[in-house]
Amino acid sequence: MKHLKSYQIRQMWLDFFASKNHELIESAPLIPINDPTLLWINAGIAPLKKYFDGRETPSNRRMANAQKSIRTNDIDNVGKTARHHTFFEMLGNFSVGDYFRTEALQWGYELLTSPEWFDFDIGKLHFTYYPTDTDTRDEWIALGVDPTHLVPLEGNFWEIGEGPCGPCTEIFYDRGEKYDPEGRKEALLFEEISNDRYIEIWNIVFSQFNAKDGLDRSQYKELPSKNIDTGAGLERIACVMQETETNYETDLFYPIIQAVEAKSKVPYTGQMAFKVIADHIRSVSFAIADGAILSNEGRGYVLRRILRRAIRYGKKLGINEPYLYTLVEVVVDIMSDYYESLRAKQATVEKVIRIEEEKFFQTLETGEKKLIEIIASSSDQIVSGKSAFLLYDTFGFPLELTIEVAEEHGFGVDKKGFEIELKAQKERARSARSEDQSMNIQYEDMIRFNEEVVFLGYDRMSATSSIIAIFEEGRLVNESSTLVGIVTKETPFYGESGGQIGDTGTISLNGAIVSVYDAQKLANGQIVHLVDLAGIEARIGDEVFLQVDQDRRRKIMANHSATHLLNHALREVLGSHVVQQGSSVSDTSLRFDFNNYQSLTEEEILLIERRVNEAIEKAYDVKITHASITEAKKMGAQAVFGEKYGDIVRVIDMTYSMELCGGTHVANTSEIGRFAIKFVESKGSGIFRIEGLTSIGIEEGMIQATANFDKEIASLVQKGRDIVSKAILEEIDLSFSWETSTQLLPSYQTLIDKRLQLERLKEIIRDLEKTYITLHREKGTTLADHLLLKTRDLNGISVIIEKVEGVDLVVVKDLVDRLVDRLGTSFVFLASMLEDSVVFVAKTKQTPIHCGNIVKEAAILSGGNGGGRSDFAQAGAKKKQNVDESLRKVIQLVEERL
Repeated sequence: MKHLKSYQIRQMWLDFFASKNHELIESAPLIPINDPTLLWINAGIAPLKKYFDGRETPSNRRMANAQKSIRTNDIDNVGKTARHHTFFEMLGNFSVGDYFRTEALQWGYELLTSPEWFDFDIGKLHFTYYPTDTDTRDEWIALGVDPTHLVPLEGNFWEIGEGPCGPCTEIFYDRGEKYDPEGRKEALLFEEISNDRYIEIWNIVFSQFNAKDGLDRSQYKELPSKNIDTGAGLERIACVMQETETNYETDLFYPIIQAVEAKSKVPYTGQMAFKVIADHIRSVSFAIADGAILSNEGRGYVLRRILRRAIRYGKKLGINEPYLYTLVEVVVDIMSDYYESLRAKQATVEKVIRIEEEKFFQTLETGEKKLIEIIASSSDQIVSGKSAFLLYDTFGFPLELTIEVAEEHGFGVDKKGFEIELKAQKERARSARSEDQSMNIQYEDMIRFNEEVVFLGYDRMSATSSIIAIFEEGRLVNESSTLVGIVTKETPFYGESGGQIGDTGTISLNGAIVSVYDAQKLANGQIVHLVDLAGIEARIGDEVFLQVDQDRRRKIMANHSATHLLNHALREVLGSHVVQQGSSVSDTSLRFDFNNYQSLTEEEILLIERRVNEAIEKAYDVKITHASITEAKKMGAQAVFGEKYGDIVRVIDMTYSMELCGGTHVANTSEIGRFAIKFVESKGSGIFRIEGLTSIGIEEGMIQATANFDKEIASLVQKGRDIVSKAILEEIDLSFSWETSTQLLPSYQTLIDKRLQLERLKEIIRDLEKTYITLHREKGTTLADHLLLKTRDLNGISVIIEKVEGVDLVVVKDLVDRLVDRLGTSFVFLASMLEDSVVFVAKTKQTPIHCGNIVKEAAILSGGNGGGRSDFAQAGAKKKQNVDESLRKVIQLVEERL
């Protein structure tokens, strides 16, 4: 076995399959493009699903890749085991209807055992297979595998939902008796026992059946297009070939661990904390570099959880300040030779991580305050499992810290209930994943249809041609008179692809005219016209006349060209990290999805809109050329990841923007007329959507958009009035501020003015709320002066124990802070009588009184509970009628202690 660095292993894999005529596929971004079923790209096959389920045919049916992937279903095991990771690289080779079992196994054997390649000792390799898959067993034996090294396992069948499925064979490397202290040997494989001796390094799936609900596997039909899907973990192979104890001592992780050692001054001896940090910083660095953001939902929530887990484990090593961002450079140094874009994004990644670290140290403080509130409202001395999980899930507050703080207040924690909540969350995630991975059912006739169709629609809107195929419910038929898909030898109809919707129009045949309600593309790229023949007979060979709806097409062309301009304007205004995440171009509007680290400001929206309109006004000719994809990228043309491009690509050059595109476009940007952004909305997880309109659709679209703005403005105006009314009840006059500010709102002229009006109103409301809060708190100053008059002296210590009416918790806290600051050595206890409850707050300075104990006693007497630190505590209770009794008890306890 060769001793290779990780980059050598990756490159050798790619070189081997390139020598077998595989196309080397670039690693897809971790954020799935045009695939809402996936949160992350989680396997090598994920970005290739459209080829495996028959929606599209790849330019080369043999493919290989090194795919960066994220999986977070077992995040709590990361660091505990030798091989669990959130971020990893999956090496893969794939066949879509080309080679199958024989070649896949022969090449697998060659790559692993040949002295020219990995040079593994065949005696150290073991192979599992599905019990009825004797073809795989026999093939391994024919290649030279010892039959005693072949293990039949029922679990060796890849199947997730309906669609392509099949048996698989897994390859394990035997690391020897050192990792088998009980001497279980092959029993570890036969009994599927988790172990460190036999390391799975490669899984080869024979996708040959169509899974169908309700059928036994033995009844599954063979796929019309059989496929090979394989996955080999780079980290695992590196562990084996570098002969390290775990994956974490390989060159993929160890430089990060060494950097953490230097920062923490703690030597690495295999501790879980080092492993968690090394794994998680890789995930976060790559995800942010690919455009992911940190947020409280979806993908952003997962990423935030990963980062915060790393921060917490840093605290275990004594690192109590932001530091993870300094590890990004180490990740870049390890990985950027292959992932070249990583270094260009380094500064952005470092900035995002540093800001999040600073925020999380504040969040830990917030979590502790929330826990104190939970304790204060509890009546049974126990923090429930649900509450503990809320702190863990929402605030990133670790269970062990919840237990520690609770014990300080004499509380326990329902650990079992916490585990139940945690397990339920994992089950929800697992259920979602089981649905996400399934593929579409293949239609054999459509996949196998290979006749060439000539697209005439770049230059013509009508044509005479002949029918070469009729598809009825996915089956190829010779004639039909119902709902069908008709394929003609030539067509001017554009089939939906690249985000542009399909054309509509008419087909004239046999003396009748039928409507084409859509045009789509088959797996091999041919355009199929969807029509309802409604009793009119159509036969293969019939001559037809095809007419595209010209007015509709021109609207589509204007919107598509505007989309290209918008794409460039977004990158120009927001930054080069912006990547198209999906688009839809129709005759009525255009829709563009993209990633960004934060919501767009009103100024950014207006600037983007202006840049597009400037490009339209400059009347740039739209130049269309053809070039190799390498030449096109050198020219500066943008390509959309995941789109199918041939060796020669079509370049759309509008001077302002240049993209690879197969869609239809205007001849000059001036034909677009005018562009307006109808709305911008968040789709979650750092993905945003712009819907735009061009001249033809602006008027109608603006009417609806204006109505929406008017509703939001009316709602904000009412909110402002409510704040003013609330302030008047508290004898705070905000009416002048409100009236003066609203008089400055821009008058409505255009939709742009309306957006400015809305944005300005939001600012006014924010300022009004700040002013109210400031004045609301200042009212506490008057109350403080009144309370100071009630100070009494107990053995040289100033004491205030009083009841106040209708003062909320924020003001009460301010009050006790002000009173203690002014009194010096003192103890202050206030009970604030609210509408349906009472709040107790205590603070002391340089006295032997423990505020947490005092507050707890008072709250219990009034039907509540709580506690806190010795110098500050708060609690809540429901029985307002018992407050006087609580205050008498506080006086008694203070007098006893002083």
